[in-house]
Amino acid sequence: QVQLVESGGGLVQPGGSLRLSCAASGRILGINAMGWYRQAPGKQRELVAIVTSDAGTNYADSVKGRFTISRDNAKNTVYLQMNSLKPEDTAVYYCYAELVTILAAILDYWGQGTQVTVST
Repeated sequence: QVQLVESGGGLVQPGGSLRLSCAASGRILGINAMGWYRQAPGKQRELVAIVTSDAGTNYADSVKGRFTISRDNAKNTVYLQMNSLKPEDTAVYYCYAELVTILAAILDYWGQGTQVTVST
């Protein structure tokens, strides 16, 4: 069984920083991509940032220059450093991974979500 376990959400003031972490565990043969999506109340889930197995990255325009995604392949972990946070960054952040299982299946997995609230 594969699991994605997230940590690092919370309440922060505008202009502050948070770091999210997501670790994949279980019967994993490889990880093609890991990233973060977010969903604000009343809105659709949207891509925040993603990093591929060859370290290519893609960011939503709204977070470019403020957020940085990175991954530790040895730990099957992806990080999202969020700086200069704005109230509009408030959302539930979901970890995403495209994994190759030990049966050689390529599947999408999601974390349980972690709340990020930017407010005074």
